[in-house]
Amino acid sequence: MGCRAQLYRVRTAGGWCDHGVPGRRPGLSQSRGDLEHCRAARRVGHVHRSHGRAYVYALRPRISNWWQTETGGPCLGTPICIDSRPGKVGKPLPGVVADVVDLQGNPVPPGQGGLLVLKRPFPHFFRTVYGDPERYERDWGRIPGCYLTGDVAIKDADGYFMVVGRADDVMNVAGHRIGTAEVESSLVSHPAVAEAAVIGKPDALKGESIKAFVTLRVGFQPSSEMMQTLQNHVRHDLGPIAQPGEIDFVDKLPKTRSGKIMRRLLKANELGLEPGDITTLED
Repeated sequence: MGCRAQLYRVRTAGGWCDHGVPGRRPGLSQSRGDLEHCRAARRVGHVHRSHGRAYVYALRPRISNWWQTETGGPCLGTPICIDSRPGKVGKPLPGVVADVVDLQGNPVPPGQGGLLVLKRPFPHFFRTVYGDPERYERDWGRIPGCYLTGDVAIKDADGYFMVVGRADDVMNVAGHRIGTAEVESSLVSHPAVAEAAVIGKPDALKGESIKAFVTLRVGFQPSSEMMQTLQNHVRHDLGPIAQPGEIDFVDKLPKTRSGKIMRRLLKANELGLEPGDITTLED
């Protein structure tokens, strides 16, 4: 992205990036100077990883948003008129009433993870899902009066939301809700790591334990010392509760043709379960 932005004097940059940062490939510069003409950056898509934040947050203003196909348009966002915060998608947009609640529908305290819900429909919200109205009714009926998005989020004291990830991508480790994306983000922020995927494994004591699958960059070799280094890196970054108990070094991670890591396949292989539908698998 950097070289193209400099060449064409890009003023507004936007994109849907799987790892939260465009052009993270050898030979592409990501210096602030490359984007000196850019007046704003807009991004949507996946959870914004730490190295992506460092790149995009060099720009002002930054415009982000969150939505789903069913909502017909953005629900949370950072309009150009309010300050953006690293890792936060923003606040509810006009007409949207959003909250973070527990399984019983009770709002959770600021800074605590919970289920992201929308408390009332708005004009562009879907009325049903074609061919599967029962599923849509379930999404509206699990927590009375709310649409259950299926995402886990954290709301701070000022009303800014951080979307951690899908509820089925969130691990319960000793009573702590930890997003796989949080641990993956910490791992890929280490200079030795090219890619990482994280799963939760059943654990009799903690509920779930964390296992990571890591591909290393050229020049780094798998070893027990490297595993300890990465574990300490996550421990320092996120705290001891998020430290992976196991790390497997792999040549590559299973991905869909669109480039999304298939954690489901990794978990099935690890636990000896059926992998399910793998028609979208890249290889």
